[in-house]
Amino acid sequence: MYTSSQSAPVIMVSGANRGIGAAIVRDLLQHGYRLSLGARDVAKLEAAFGAPGEMLRYHRFDAFEPETAKAWVDATAADFGRIDGLVNNAGSGEQVLLTDDNEEALDRLWAVNVKAPLRLTRLCLPHLEETGRGRIVNIVSMSGKRVRNGFVGYNMTKFAVMGLTHTTRHVAWEKGVRATAICPSFVRTEMSSYTSKVKPEDMIQPETMAELVRTAIELPNNAAMAEMLVNCRLEDML
Repeated sequence: MYTSSQSAPVIMVSGANRGIGAAIVRDLLQHGYRLSLGARDVAKLEAAFGAPGEMLRYHRFDAFEPETAKAWVDATAADFGRIDGLVNNAGSGEQVLLTDDNEEALDRLWAVNVKAPLRLTRLCLPHLEETGRGRIVNIVSMSGKRVRNGFVGYNMTKFAVMGLTHTTRHVAWEKGVRATAICPSFVRTEMSSYTSKVKPEDMIQPETMAELVRTAIELPNNAAMAEMLVNCRLEDML
């Protein structure tokens, strides 16, 4: 728990207004972090977490508008004077099957799930390197480790984010930056509401995901976790 606001690390969180993102925000705030939140609708952030202040700032971020990423990072650095961590949580679960001929939907998935996290990573890296212990946490999916359905668009993009995470680890390791991919199966959020394979009460809870994110942020540089695979049902993981 950080007791001084001036010494508290500054974490950027995308897709923060609901689901896993909202749980991450509440957990980090409770533990004294300063947060910069990005979402397409800033009003929803204020409705969810109250008025902005010393510990909390809101910014518009739209994966389809690259300029909003730069504006968000620049404003965060100006507001707080530093950036210690980035949580790439925003994602799309739009369903594109192998037999679908829907290039527009596939482009949307790549824009949200891959290009936006890559863009934010590039923009944040100089700030994260300056701290000597910067952190990037990418909320991926078990669909980035194995395939159990026909949603080829989602699966392809999640495998790509795993590539982004490991590339980031190699590129930024010597500057003290650690990148972690957290890969859950079904989480009790709106995105998992389509399935009947697992009862909602048996799914991973968003609050559990938030604790794992904070763990990845707080681990020391010499105990980095590249991947966290999170199951709510038994799977053979090779």
